[in-house]
Amino acid sequence: MVVISKEVVVVAVVWGGVLSFGLVTLPVQALTAVESHTMRFHQLQRGTGDRVRNKRVNERTGEEVPLSEIVKGYDTGVDYVVVEPEELDDIAPGRSKSLTITGFVDLDQVNPIYFDSTYYLAPRGEEYARVYVLLREAMAQSGKAGIATVVMHNKEYLVAVKAKDDVLVMHTMHWADEVRDPYRQIPTLPLPEAPLTTEELEGAVHLVEAMSHEWNPEQYRDHYADRVRELVEAKHSGGTLQAKAEAPPTPTTPEVADLTAALQASVRRAEERATDDRKPAAARPSDEVAAKRRSGRRAELEQLTKAELYSHATAAGIPGRSTMSRDELINALTTARRHRRRAS
Repeated sequence: MVVISKEVVVVAVVWGGVLSFGLVTLPVQALTAVESHTMRFHQLQRGTGDRVRNKRVNERTGEEVPLSEIVKGYDTGVDYVVVEPEELDDIAPGRSKSLTITGFVDLDQVNPIYFDSTYYLAPRGEEYARVYVLLREAMAQSGKAGIATVVMHNKEYLVAVKAKDDVLVMHTMHWADEVRDPYRQIPTLPLPEAPLTTEELEGAVHLVEAMSHEWNPEQYRDHYADRVRELVEAKHSGGTLQAKAEAPPTPTTPEVADLTAALQASVRRAEERATDDRKPAAARPSDEVAAKRRSGRRAELEQLTKAELYSHATAAGIPGRSTMSRDELINALTTARRHRRRAS
């Protein structure tokens, strides 16, 4: 049995310096706010199981070069201009330790395309808690974000600092000249005017409303990553993973009749999926009836061997099944059946 666990992430400080706004200063540390759970694969030579590693090699001599002997070089087209790490620090003394807010803006005014990575800012010691809370509360009440620049890893970033719950959050941003012009990227823009009927527009708006719900990131899951883990588990056990027969969506034809029909069908499906939530309690199965159903389904599963349960779990696409005990498989299958029943 192979146990596949999430990557262990050690929280590390990625930058430390002084945040300042006006004449008020606050020593802070930046920590990464997100982590990736993507499965990591090593490179192997097919048929051998031998690791393949990347090396820093001098392309003229073919010899490996230690990291301590590597410097940066800018290609001028004729030769290289060599720059030492100390020289990069010298041209911006103190900049790599300074996070100076130059102004405040409404974050809603900033196009999301400018945002890159997100970091938490923490005070560098309890003695700075008062200043930290002061800045956090001031931005929270004003609804503003502080715009600043910071140098990290030999690169200057435009950043936005904002209050979020109990912490200050720093978003690194792209510079204006890094954001590509959509009219250059999409030569067909602006698209030719296509007259829309009132029925089409109302149908599209109705569909948006029918599919609207409160934002809850917990309800979304990386299903592809689950399937990758299941593939590795299956191959480690000497089996295979059956591919799911999913065809890509068929493009909707632009004809008025077909587009209107597709919108109407989409609205009906969205409303049907929400029917259970809107039903009055009397229209739903009583707790006693529901309990009997669950008890009956569980009794059926308890008659199966662990191998049979695992087979059912594989067919149901339950992640992590190879590490589950018999009781855990039964619980997972019972839950999956209940979810399928609600969805149908």
